[in-house]
Amino acid sequence: MWSEQDYERPRGIVFIVADDLGFGDLGALNFGVSRTPSLDNLAREGVVLSQHYSGAPVCAPSRAALLTGRYALRTGAVDTIEAYGHDRISLRERTLGDVFRMSGWTTGYFGKWHNGAFDVRYHPRNRGFEEFVGFLGGWQDYYDYRLDNGTALERSDGSYLTDRITQEAIEFVRRHSRDKFLLCVMYNAPHYPLQAPSVVTRRYLERGLARGVATIYAMVEEMDRGIGQILDCLESLGLLDDTLVVFTSDNGPQLGGTGEWSTDRFNCGWSGQKGSVLEGGIRVPALVRWPGGVEAGRVCHEMVHFCDWLPTLCEISGVSLGDGALIDGVSVATQLLGREKVLEYPERYWQWNRFLPVWGCNAAIRAGDWKLVVPAIASFLEISPEDRLVDEQTKIGTRGFVHRAFEERVVDRVEPVLYNIAQDPQERREVSSEYPARVASMLGLLERWFVSMQVEGFGMSPS
Repeated sequence: MWSEQDYERPRGIVFIVADDLGFGDLGALNFGVSRTPSLDNLAREGVVLSQHYSGAPVCAPSRAALLTGRYALRTGAVDTIEAYGHDRISLRERTLGDVFRMSGWTTGYFGKWHNGAFDVRYHPRNRGFEEFVGFLGGWQDYYDYRLDNGTALERSDGSYLTDRITQEAIEFVRRHSRDKFLLCVMYNAPHYPLQAPSVVTRRYLERGLARGVATIYAMVEEMDRGIGQILDCLESLGLLDDTLVVFTSDNGPQLGGTGEWSTDRFNCGWSGQKGSVLEGGIRVPALVRWPGGVEAGRVCHEMVHFCDWLPTLCEISGVSLGDGALIDGVSVATQLLGREKVLEYPERYWQWNRFLPVWGCNAAIRAGDWKLVVPAIASFLEISPEDRLVDEQTKIGTRGFVHRAFEERVVDRVEPVLYNIAQDPQERREVSSEYPARVASMLGLLERWFVSMQVEGFGMSPS
């Protein structure tokens, strides 16, 4: 195991999360179609995680898993509509911010929250983060935005939202350059609305890309530029080599659309997209740079899940997890440091649909090289025009919290499908008929997991 005799602890942690970004949005992986020099440098100077999985295929539950080290269905954060409170992390949960703050670290969070918008008890300042500037819901306009600074709402100053988040992060680092600090930088990019500086977008349009894809790559390039500025700030203060930097995305890319606003683009051949438990919805890039402990230029092919980051960062930093609820994640510090493998990595689970989680829809289990998927029921992943209007009005500040009780729904069982991810990472060959015993075993594990999530997350009696 990793020990303090091996390496000095990091003085700072910078955890950067993009929104709806896939493997294929990085220039190093899409043959240079997009321009991401800062992220490409992170990959060269650190370790690349090739089998890194988000906590869920959509924003709020995925972020809940990251912040708590627990499956989102345990935490109550199961969907994205903050107007209904479905994005809230239960008050019984402790967060990454809570754990590090209790150990004397200064904690800051800048950008997108999306884990509780309309009750001050769910505010980041009350969930372990001493400093916060950002927006509490799922997205904001990139120019006409409103930001919460912990005491009041600020209207946009005319700057580009990505640049504003970058600047807030840099100022935090400068204020706390002598402290141990945990800095979470949560960009909106490249999430809807598709907006980017025209001069950047134009370069991609001139290469013949659809306007939707051109705008997304421009949004990613602007975020990459901001990440470079944060790294430059750390270097100017003599902190870069003592700071653990992580970059990832909350879920896979949102693809689709037609005509010039199509967002269909390269994503390394993964099947599925945002909203799906297929690889394209949950397998996301992760880059880790820390010269004090991480060997440059290495690729880690072992599986890592969003739930693993809380215990991993605690082990590397010497921060105690303390007493609390069961942590689903395991520390992967030794994998990151290239020291040894976890002898037996646990099964990992995913499930998502709109509103109350439904068994038999859009669920998956990964056990070793094997992945079992219960396919999605399209209607259970859709949002009605009325609900969409409520969500949009929330974002622009014309509507507040709307109580909507969960309604239990039952669906007919959908036949599961089985893939060997080691041999078939793009999920092209379904092999359930060849391994019926494995299908039955994995399906049983998945169903038991789902029932336990219902009991803990929603107090529902197992049927």
